[in-house]
Amino acid sequence: MTALIIAGRELRSMFLSPLAWSILGVVLFILAYMFLAQIDYYLMLQPRMAGTEEAPGVTDLVVAPLFANAGVILLLVTPLLTMRLISEERRNRTLSLLFTAPASMSEIILGKYLGVLGFLLVMVLIIALMPLSLLAGGGLDFGKLAACILGLCLLLAGFAAVGLYMSALAGQPTVAAVTTFGALLLLWIIDWTGNLAGGGSGVLQYLSMLRHYENLLKGLVSSTDIAYYLLLIATFLVLSIHRLDNDRLQE
Repeated sequence: MTALIIAGRELRSMFLSPLAWSILGVVLFILAYMFLAQIDYYLMLQPRMAGTEEAPGVTDLVVAPLFANAGVILLLVTPLLTMRLISEERRNRTLSLLFTAPASMSEIILGKYLGVLGFLLVMVLIIALMPLSLLAGGGLDFGKLAACILGLCLLLAGFAAVGLYMSALAGQPTVAAVTTFGALLLLWIIDWTGNLAGGGSGVLQYLSMLRHYENLLKGLVSSTDIAYYLLLIATFLVLSIHRLDNDRLQE
């Protein structure tokens, strides 16, 4: 219950922040432009695919690229949303006040995590309205659309967990943002060296966030991909709790 109170306060503070509104506006504007450009591309290809059997539909050529672009763009901006979660408390020397609150370290971390995740899920909801608007002129593959939405939710949940941990480590929000971006980029491209070498390690492919996200964008909902994101989220949340607990013991 305490975690939900902290989450509500965190979410409310984000919606009162000009930075969060600026990020929301810029991200949605860019994605809307890309979405319309992808629709133009689909309309250009449609006459050529008219007589082709098993031709890709609007979900494959418009919706999946939209969510692929959303993953890349949100990788860039999520660090700006998570950078202040813990590091700002440390910079303002209010971390000791946080420790005196009637809440455990787990509740504090979970509350802050759910707060930023709630903001990101609002963004996912708005993004999902774009492909749903296509129902006015045709049909959609709702199975693939659901897989894309699930994939983006899991991806952003992973981004938020990594960002929270980096914010717990850093003493300045700017440092937290830079290190979060570096960590997310590493997890995004970690298997590139293996691909360039001509094969790719199975371990590196499993650690890559991109590989699991690509499977979901294709409509392939696998327990392996879901388990990867759940393990990633749990790992970084546990690390954040331990980090905050160490800070409490040093007070």
